[in-house]
Amino acid sequence: MPVVNLFCGSYCGAEEVARSVIEKTGYKYLDDATLVSATSKRFDVEESKIWKALRGKASIFNKFTHEKERSLACLSQAVADCFKEDDFLLFGLCSLMVPRRISHALSVCIIADVGYRCSLACRLEKISEKEAAKKIHRDDESLVLWVEHLHRLQDPWAAGLYDLVIPMNKIAHDDAVRLICDNLRSSVLAVSEGSLKAVSDFALASEVNVKLAMAGHDVSVSAKDGIVVMEINKNVMMLSSLEEELKSLALGVAGVKEAETKVGPGYYQTDVYRKFDFDLPLPSKVLLVDDERDFVEALSERLQLRDYSSAVVYGGEEALSIVEEDEPEVMVLDLKMPGIDGLEVLRRVKEKHPNVEVIVLTGHGSEDAARLCLELGACAFLEKPVDIEKLTRAMQQAYSRARESKPKVKVD
Repeated sequence: MPVVNLFCGSYCGAEEVARSVIEKTGYKYLDDATLVSATSKRFDVEESKIWKALRGKASIFNKFTHEKERSLACLSQAVADCFKEDDFLLFGLCSLMVPRRISHALSVCIIADVGYRCSLACRLEKISEKEAAKKIHRDDESLVLWVEHLHRLQDPWAAGLYDLVIPMNKIAHDDAVRLICDNLRSSVLAVSEGSLKAVSDFALASEVNVKLAMAGHDVSVSAKDGIVVMEINKNVMMLSSLEEELKSLALGVAGVKEAETKVGPGYYQTDVYRKFDFDLPLPSKVLLVDDERDFVEALSERLQLRDYSSAVVYGGEEALSIVEEDEPEVMVLDLKMPGIDGLEVLRRVKEKHPNVEVIVLTGHGSEDAARLCLELGACAFLEKPVDIEKLTRAMQQAYSRARESKPKVKVD
């Protein structure tokens, strides 16, 4: 039997349409929450990280940690596993992860104009029309990021992604349900040998992608008839060495007959390929905060030579915004900055994010300043010009404390 992939905008009545289709067809209902939970339990990945990968832009630390790619690789395998059965409706963001080559999957997009969506949001959320418009705009921005990541498109409603696009401001609920159910009976959606092979290819590519992601790699993976192709989209100095490692990992997956690599269009851009090394006992989320751009960028480069990857921001306000989005493990913080100074950043970070270890690095040190910083929760107080060995020792000690204080995630 065919399956249904149902994607939608917020406040379009899509949930009600999906429930009605389930009632009429007897299909199993699978949504993002179900798949995120299953992925978390199977791969021991925090649900919050998977949701963040689904809904938001990549963290400033992602180029070092590859958390987004790893989370989505695991989620993609969970989606591929759904196709071991049939007669199900896949609802939500995950529906766009299904390859269009799987021809017995009916891809449906439910959307509506802004007026319809605002009216429904106002009624359901008890908010003003202005608040509803803002909320819908934020929701749509998230969907743009998701579609851009998956398909390199900026239009979540692009007709080429779907078999059916249903505008709920122009069609009644019952008619929308009937349209989906009628299309499910079409001979075009009959399960075929070619479609089942596409399912196998999807499953194999997903399995290889998980293996590569768990080894710290970030490449695009496709498969056809047991031949796996891995596309490298970031510049790398030792390309042949990377290619051999990728092929070796891929060939270790059951069902892979051949493994090939190729460079994609992103390979010729300035972004550099970084494999994430899980075995290094070093912090992977280090945030450097200093308004002296030349100094902090040079410091970041010096740390990189010692395998300490770091993100850089140039002010207190930006630092606080980053911490709200994704907690660093270690922050190296200057005191004298325009706007929100280092002391205020330290105070706010330790109040709201006590597990973040903060090392103060300043050119304006004094015993009183050191005492105050340590009282506010800083784990070390260092002065410029910095001894890089002393700084890395302090970072290592801070990381050890951060790991010890991090709450353990319980997986049922």
